[in-house]
Amino acid sequence: MDKDRKIRVAITHGDTNGIGYELIFKTFADSEMLDICTPIIYGSPKVAAYHRNALDMEANFSIVNSANEATDGRVNMLPVFDEEIKVELGTPSLEAGHAAVQSLDKAITDFKDGLIDVLVTCPVNNDTLTVNGFTLPSQAKYIEDSIGEGRKGLDILINEQLRVALMTDNIALKDVADAITMEGIIEKVAILYATLRRDMRVSNPRIAILALNPNDREDHPGKEESDAIIPAVTKLADAGVNAFGPYQASSLFGSGDYFAFDGVLAMYHDQGVAPFKALNPCNNIHYFGGLPLICTSVDTDPCYDIAGKGVADESSLRHAIFMAIDCFRNRNNFDAPLAHPLPKLYHERRDDSEKVRFSIPKKHEGSNKENQ
Repeated sequence: MDKDRKIRVAITHGDTNGIGYELIFKTFADSEMLDICTPIIYGSPKVAAYHRNALDMEANFSIVNSANEATDGRVNMLPVFDEEIKVELGTPSLEAGHAAVQSLDKAITDFKDGLIDVLVTCPVNNDTLTVNGFTLPSQAKYIEDSIGEGRKGLDILINEQLRVALMTDNIALKDVADAITMEGIIEKVAILYATLRRDMRVSNPRIAILALNPNDREDHPGKEESDAIIPAVTKLADAGVNAFGPYQASSLFGSGDYFAFDGVLAMYHDQGVAPFKALNPCNNIHYFGGLPLICTSVDTDPCYDIAGKGVADESSLRHAIFMAIDCFRNRNNFDAPLAHPLPKLYHERRDDSEKVRFSIPKKHEGSNKENQ
C-alpha cells in the first residue's frame, strides 16, 4: 500500500429496504471522517438517491466505475448492479437481500484484486441473503468461503468493555453439548488469541473460557468440562496461551471479573451474547477474525421498523469503521518486521552431536586405561 494514500474502506449498503444508507449518510455528514479514510460505497446511486429523498437529507457522493477511481476527500459510490430494483422501506424482500449479496460480492472481488484495504458491512437480513435461489447462512460465512482459502474465521462481538466469541452458534440448544470438543475449543481460542495479538495490539492476551454446565465445581466438573473444556485449557496453557477456566458465566459477568480478560469464549449463543448486550446495548460491532481481509460489521439487523424515518443511530457504523482502520494499521505494524527479517550476524555453531554421542567420557576413558 502507498503510504501517502488514505486507507480505502469498502462499505456495503446492506439490505436496501433497511437502515444501511441512513447510517452511511449520517456517518459521512461529519467531514472529519473523510480525513481518516477514503470511503467506497458498494451500492446503487438510484437506491441511494431514493433513500436520500425519503430521509430528506443532504448527502453528496461521487459515482466511480472502479475502486481505482476513488478520490480522497469524497464519498465514492461504486454501482454494483445496473438493473432496477424496487425499494420498499421497512419490508423484507428477496430482491433487497440479493442486492446486499451483490454489494458484498463486488467488494470481495475488489479485495482480491488489491483495490480496497478493509471492508465494513451494513445490516442485512440473513433470511433474504440469496444467490441463484440459495440462501446464504450469513455474511461472515460467505466472506470466509470466498477468501478464507480453507482457513476458518471467527465472529467476535466487540464493544468498549468486552470481546466475546462463541464456541457454537446457529444451532439448537439441544445440540450444543455434542458440538463442544477439545479440538474445537482449541481452534477457536487459537484464532481469538492470534487476532488479539496481530489485529488488536494485545501483546499477551488473557482469554476466559466459560463452562457449559451450571454450578460446575472444580472437585466435580460436568461431562463437557471434564472431556473437552478442561483438557483444552490445559493444552492451550502448555502451548503458552493464557487461557483460563472454565468459568461460570453468571459469576464472570456478574462480578465484573471479565475486566481481567482480553477475550471470552462462550459455549453457545445466549451464554455470550445476552450478557454482552445487557452490559452495553449500544455501539456494538462484529469483527471477523482469522481472515486475510480486515472486516467489521454493525451489530444490528436492518431495523425495518424505523427504516426511512431518520432516527437510526449511526454510532455503530462509525465505530466499525474506526475498528477496521485501527486493525489494518495494527496488522501491518505486526507483520512488517516479519516481512524483512534481519540477516544472521553470526555463524551457527557446528553440530558435533554425533561425535559427542559416541565419544567416551573422560572419567571412563581413564578407568579403561587402568583396566588394561
